[in-house]
Amino acid sequence: MRPQAGPPTVLLLMGPTAAGKSALALAIAQRVDGEIVSVDSAAVYRGMDAGTAKPDARERAQVPHHLIDVISPLEAYSAARFRDDALAAVAAIHARGHRAILAGGTMLYFRALLLGLDELPAASAALRAELDARAARLGWPALHAELARVDPVTAARLEPADAQRIQRALEVWQLTGTPLSALHGRAGPPKLPWPTARLALEPSQRAVLHERIARRFDAILAQGLVDELAALRRALPGLRRGLPSMRCVGYRQAWEHLDGEINAAALRERGIVATRQLAKRQLTWLRGLGADLSLDCLRPDLASAGCAAAERLLDA
Repeated sequence: MRPQAGPPTVLLLMGPTAAGKSALALAIAQRVDGEIVSVDSAAVYRGMDAGTAKPDARERAQVPHHLIDVISPLEAYSAARFRDDALAAVAAIHARGHRAILAGGTMLYFRALLLGLDELPAASAALRAELDARAARLGWPALHAELARVDPVTAARLEPADAQRIQRALEVWQLTGTPLSALHGRAGPPKLPWPTARLALEPSQRAVLHERIARRFDAILAQGLVDELAALRRALPGLRRGLPSMRCVGYRQAWEHLDGEINAAALRERGIVATRQLAKRQLTWLRGLGADLSLDCLRPDLASAGCAAAERLLDA
């Protein structure tokens, strides 16, 4: 790669779950002397390994990975904290003379990095408890219908079972009297200390991605998701299903299974459906963020094509 006068370009590798981001990021990092910064709201939690597809010890030994195993499942991690942590991680990577590759599927984190953070009210524990109680009585689809009446723009982009985001949107409405959608974008895009290049992975056939998602969830179950969660519940007495960590896809369904609410077959079915819904949301966000270059994540030569595309973007 040719030397650059200013700070080196940072590669943003974005895509839905099961698109092959982690493997491609590893290949690119080895090609360009890079380090990987995880953009994954589930991978930040320590002890949550089976359900998050974190890079294993061998992969981490090959290439340094950052923002993995950052906090306990008892804690919350925000887009604001991610932005601060990512900026610090990239600065340290550049100081070592390496390239930074931000790879993951949490599009809210990419948005926070690229477009800044909206000025939103702080969370209200009391209001969230009230919304949780109402959802327990009525179901989240009923609260989604309520959200559609006060903030149809936000409701239109959320699934009726997307508890965490429905709760936050209703919370913002009740705290401010203003729809969440009306508050987005007020802060304006920030100036990053380095240029970025956006490489997106998208499926040419959604059905094939769905097959990958099913195989991936089966692998997660085989790797001991239920046993892992049972061990976490024993080790962390304060762990409860309403925490952000336990709302992660897979863990939410495994919690229901451990509580006897669903059997193993329903756990698998609900986990796969939830992961497909997640991928759909990720692709919607991805189109909104835009990309400098998009690749079909299903192409058989993704590793070589992705590395070549990344080198072109980083050299541009």
